[in-house]
Amino acid sequence: MLRRLLVGFMDLILVGILMGIGGTFAMDVLAWTQSNLGVAPFPNWAMPGRWAVHVTRGTLFHEAIAEAEEVPNELTIGWLFHYAVGIAYGLVFIAIAGAGWLAAPGFVPVWIFSLITIAAGWFLLQPGMGLGWAASKTPSPWKVRGLGLLAHTVFGLGMWVVALLA
Repeated sequence: MLRRLLVGFMDLILVGILMGIGGTFAMDVLAWTQSNLGVAPFPNWAMPGRWAVHVTRGTLFHEAIAEAEEVPNELTIGWLFHYAVGIAYGLVFIAIAGAGWLAAPGFVPVWIFSLITIAAGWFLLQPGMGLGWAASKTPSPWKVRGLGLLAHTVFGLGMWVVALLA
């Protein structure tokens, strides 16, 4: 009985991890497509990597992250951070939704969740990097917000597809 519960729990964790990876990968495919179409530049993951390292050193908010001290391997750290956040979101979603949702995964719950996750970018990462609340200090804040909502929708779509395959 306990073994079966543990196996079921581990299966949920694995699916949550895979959902996070799948959703993040889907976002990256969208970003690559947008970059190739000239819609938006491909994200420079070195800057979130730099920000993440500076957070561990005690600095959460910067005037401009590009002017902050560079850190070794910030691009690699940024990519790892990007996927770690996606995995964390996958695990949080599966913890909330549970095995019942996974038995018959519907898109709307994961989509709503994926849209909620943009709050971390708007109210922590972007102001932390000096871009303002919800990208308010960028040249085109509404474009950044719209593209962010699209990216998070695609993140949710990627998570949902992985859940369907699981």
